Amino acid sequence: MPDAIEWIRTFASEHRAWAPFLVLLLAFGESIAFVSLVLPFWGMLVAIGAILGGSLTEFFVIWLAASVGAALGDWVSYWLGAYFKNRLAGVWPLSRYPDLLPKGQRFFDRYGVWAIVLGRFSGPFRASVPIVAGATRMNQWLFQIANWSSAFLWAFVLLAFGDGIGRLFAYLSSLF
Repeated sequence: MPDAIEWIRTFASEHRAWAPFLVLLLAFGESIAFVSLVLPFWGMLVAIGAILGGSLTEFFVIWLAASVGAALGDWVSYWLGAYFKNRLAGVWPLSRYPDLLPKGQRFFDRYGVWAIVLGRFSGPFRASVPIVAGATRMNQWLFQIANWSSAFLWAFVLLAFGDGIGRLFAYLSSLF
């Protein structure tokens, strides 16, 4: 995994024009139900935020790409939940985490539409809440409003955090 992280970091740094596409794919992978349980792409998104801090325009393009990727990943997860319902619990990698979907259901029952927004910021819930929303046939429009708005917020927080770390390291290195 460290080799893959280093490759992505190097690629994003050396091929900045391709960075939005890479970020879209990483955010999609981080937000889709099965992939996000196995590969922690959020850390790569923070690192890319640190690398690509640069201009406001470049940040905006990366933010837009990450937001769209994240929203599309949750949309696919919602669709999977709506189509397969509880049968997904037996599919790998969800089968390795038997309590994940029930926890997602309890979280969803407790917070309703806000579970989509809150779940976006929690790794295990990010993987399960959209599936539960689909399986319970949450209103498609309510889901999409919460999905897209939380995707934009989540992407901004991750990338801005990375940008802040990048600026801090640049400042500290200028002191020494």
